[in-house]
Amino acid sequence: MNTPAHPTPPAGPPTLDSLPVEPLLTAEFDADPGAVYTRLRGTYGSVAPVGLMGVPVWLVLDYRDVLEVLRNESQWRRDVRYWRARAHGELPADWPLLAGYEVRQTMFMDDEEHQATRRVLHTALGPFQNARSPEGWELRSAVAKYAGELVAMLAAESGATGHADLGAQYVRPLLLMVTTKLFGCPVDLGDELVMDLWRMLDGGPDAGLATARALGAFTRLAAHRRARPGDDLTSYLLLADPELSDEQLGRELFMHAVYLNDITGNMVLNTLLEVLRGNATVRRSLSAGQLGETVNRAALANPPVANMCFRFAARDMGLGSYLIRAGDVVCPSAAAAHQDLLEIGASHMVGSTVSTRAHLGWGAGPHQCPTAARELGMLIVTTAVGKLFDHFATLELALPHDQLPWRSGAVVRGLRVLPVRYELAPGTVVRRAEPVREAGGEGKGLLAALRRVMFGAKKEG
Repeated sequence: MNTPAHPTPPAGPPTLDSLPVEPLLTAEFDADPGAVYTRLRGTYGSVAPVGLMGVPVWLVLDYRDVLEVLRNESQWRRDVRYWRARAHGELPADWPLLAGYEVRQTMFMDDEEHQATRRVLHTALGPFQNARSPEGWELRSAVAKYAGELVAMLAAESGATGHADLGAQYVRPLLLMVTTKLFGCPVDLGDELVMDLWRMLDGGPDAGLATARALGAFTRLAAHRRARPGDDLTSYLLLADPELSDEQLGRELFMHAVYLNDITGNMVLNTLLEVLRGNATVRRSLSAGQLGETVNRAALANPPVANMCFRFAARDMGLGSYLIRAGDVVCPSAAAAHQDLLEIGASHMVGSTVSTRAHLGWGAGPHQCPTAARELGMLIVTTAVGKLFDHFATLELALPHDQLPWRSGAVVRGLRVLPVRYELAPGTVVRRAEPVREAGGEGKGLLAALRRVMFGAKKEG
């Protein structure tokens, strides 16, 4: 594509380069992002100029304006090549958030190119979305089985009554196991992959290296499945589009791994947290057996993606009280939008028995999570939450909820740990699995032990 022209803006409303910006990622934001969003809205209105690691961006705060940005693809583009500062070489060469945006995959495409890749994904995911298909039935059974086995191993490690970290001992390994199963990985994925996805999303100092490592792993998986196809998402993506190169498929798998492990994992943890901290409406829906509604209410209170992927203005346009120039970057904030939604008269939704599907946990507009992926994600989250509470007679936070440690990056606000005190329900099986050596003979770990659960004694090539 040709880089769009960026004319000199006319006199009028303030522009991003004419305003001072304040850093968003501060100690204040880390401690209480909601208070920061409120202050920014009070100072600037629905759109605020902020700095992300030294780069100025527009942060969109109000629910209606966030929806406008998400839904209007002709004005708000996802292709990073529309970003004026990048096109003009004005970004720091080592700006840590750029690494993820340079990975050209479905999320960062527009129009027909974007729609074509979504159709491929929809076709490949179809068998897993369909509960009546062998692939769909097997995946659903596997998620439930993995959840039960993880609780059993947690009990073996920590006792029938004790303390646990539901992040490290339940949610993170569960999502890695599901990814291993769904992607058709020949060996179980390790925690280091999750750490690399975190480093990329959070913009750590080694985000570029972490992104390269993850891409390399998924490119190798693509080559492996091309040579040895199976009943897995990787192979089905190749069936849906045989022209995909290993590198292209690796980039798509990379994107799906981010969503499956980090975003879906955050949705599980955030749902558990809202129940455990005593969110009345979330607990009420769980008690009524409305697991889908429980997840929706938790996502409204605490969305898994706090600040959504950048959009780039295709042409000059007013938004809020400002002129957004062609090529400006805007960041729609789901967390701020939800806060706004509950403050401007929609608070009846929180206490209502009607579904709270106005949340942006799955996005909105042309780039929202595809239906097949959304339904699969909801299946994983509801199963993970439901199975956990099935196995515990009591479960409570081991720390006050306002003292829990968070990852507060530019994109995700996710729990680092979720420490709990628990008592197992009567009849819960305790599995005493012996740890086995991981691939390469280096170290022992939970995922290595779980290979027996996933693969038995058989080693897949």
